[in-house]
Amino acid sequence: MATEEFYEVERVVDRRRSKKGGLEYLVRWRGFGSEGDTWEPESHLSTCMVHVHQFNHQQRDRTLLRSTRYCSPPPRTCRPPPFSRTYDPPSPAGWGLVSGPLSGSIRSVDLSRIKILVPKSPMPSRPPQDSPSEAALSLGGPEDQLGPPSEAALSLGGPEEKPAGVQLGPGEERARMGTRPRGQNPPPSGDPPPSGDPPPSGDPLLVVQTAVTGATGSLGRRRLDEGPGFDKRLRFSVRQTESAYRYRDLVVRKQDGFTHILLSCRGSQDNRLTPDVMKEIQSAMATAASDDSQLVLLGAVGNVFCCGLDFLYFIRRLTDDRKKESIKMAETIRTFVNTFIQFRKPIIAAVNGPALGLGAAILPLCDVVWANEKAWFQTPYAAYGQTPDACSSFTFPRIMGLAAANELLLSGRKLTAQEACSKGLVSQVLWPGTFTQEVMLRVRELVTVDPQVLQESKALMRNTSRSALEQTNERECEALKRVWGSSQGTDAILQNLQRGTELC
Repeated sequence: MATEEFYEVERVVDRRRSKKGGLEYLVRWRGFGSEGDTWEPESHLSTCMVHVHQFNHQQRDRTLLRSTRYCSPPPRTCRPPPFSRTYDPPSPAGWGLVSGPLSGSIRSVDLSRIKILVPKSPMPSRPPQDSPSEAALSLGGPEDQLGPPSEAALSLGGPEEKPAGVQLGPGEERARMGTRPRGQNPPPSGDPPPSGDPPPSGDPLLVVQTAVTGATGSLGRRRLDEGPGFDKRLRFSVRQTESAYRYRDLVVRKQDGFTHILLSCRGSQDNRLTPDVMKEIQSAMATAASDDSQLVLLGAVGNVFCCGLDFLYFIRRLTDDRKKESIKMAETIRTFVNTFIQFRKPIIAAVNGPALGLGAAILPLCDVVWANEKAWFQTPYAAYGQTPDACSSFTFPRIMGLAAANELLLSGRKLTAQEACSKGLVSQVLWPGTFTQEVMLRVRELVTVDPQVLQESKALMRNTSRSALEQTNERECEALKRVWGSSQGTDAILQNLQRGTELC
C-alpha cells in the first residue's frame, strides 16, 4: 500500500522474518481482498500495533490448539498373529479366507467393516492417491512431515501448486494460508492479474513493477517486489475492489468526491499510448463527467508518467497501409485531445515521473499539474519525424513564450520539474518521498469546495480559448496525417526505432 494515512488496516494475516532478520507482517487492508495483502515491516505498523498484538496473541492460541488437535498418532507396528507359524501365499480363489488353526471357525472377512486409519483425501473429487497425506503414507514417508488436513487441502490450489508431500517454505503459500481457521474455505480468487508474463525488455524498472508487479493466479501466491511501495501494489489491490472500474490498461477508482485514473499500460513498461489506451481514458473520463465526481485526478502506476505514443505499435500498422493507418491514428488523437478540451470538471495531473511527447503536451489542457521533483519533461517531436500534437503549438507559446516553446517543440530540450514549474508548465513541485500523500491531501481539500463553484470557475477561464484549442487540434491532426502518410515520415520513425533510442 502507498501509505497508512490513506489505507486502513483491517487485520494482520501472517508473520515472517525478512532476510535481514526483521519482522514483517502480511497486512489485510480494509476494502481490499486477499490479492491486495502486502508484507510490511513492523516499523510501518507503529500506529496500528493493536492489530499486531491481536495477531500475535491469536498465533499463540492457535499454536496451542494445533498441538492438542493434530498430534501425530503413535507409530503402529504390524505383528503376525501368535498362532500363525507359517505363511502360505493365498490363491486368488482363496481370497477372503483365513488360513490357520482358526480357519474352521472364521471363514471370511467382511472388508466393509475394516476401518482405514489413513485420513481421507480432503478433496472429494480426487482419488486417495492424490491426497498429499495419503500419498506420503503410501510411500512410507514419515508422519511428522505432514501438516494438518486443513493445510493440506489449502495447498491444492491449482495446477501450478507444489507436488503433494513437498514442504512449503515459510514465505510461500503454506505460511500465508495455513493461518486460516480450519472450517473456513479460502475465498475465490478473482480475475488473476497478468503478472505471469515476462516484461518485454530487461529494464529493471518493470521487473520491480510486475509483482505491487505481486499477485499471481493461484490464491495467496505472490512475488515480493523490491521497488517503491506505491506502484504495482496499488494497481493490483485497486483492481480487485468493488469500487474500481475494470479496464485493461488503466486503474480507475471512484474515491470520495473524485475519480482517480491511473495509467497502467500492460503492453509497455513506460505507459505509452495506443488507440486502445486512449479510448479507455476517454471512457473513464466520460463516466466521471456523468457521475457525482467533482474532479478527475490523472496519474500513473510506476515511476513513469507517460512516454507519449507507442511508435512501435504504430509503425507495424503504417507499413501495412500507410495512408489508412495515419488517418486512423490522427483521428484517434483528435478525439482524445478534444475529450480534455471539452471536459467541464477540473482535471488534476499528478506527474510522478518522466512525461514525453503526447504525455507532456496534454498537461496544459489540465487545470492543475503537480509534479514529482524527479519528473522531467520533453517533446522530442523532431526526433520521431512528427509535428506537435495535443494543441502544444498553441498552449506552449501561450504559457512559456515563443522562444522557450520553440526550444521544446523543435529541438526537444529536456526540462526538469523545477524548470517546468518556472516556465508555467507545472503548478507546483512536490517532494518525492511524500509525493502521493501530498497529492491526495490537496485533492481531498479541493473536493470540499462546492462542485458548482469549481465548474463555473473553470468555465470562466477556459471558455475563451476552447474554440481556439479545438481549431488548433484540428490543424495539428491534419498535419500529422500528411507527415505520417508520407514515406519520409515513416522512414524517420523506422530509423529512430532501429537506432534503439529509448527516451524514457
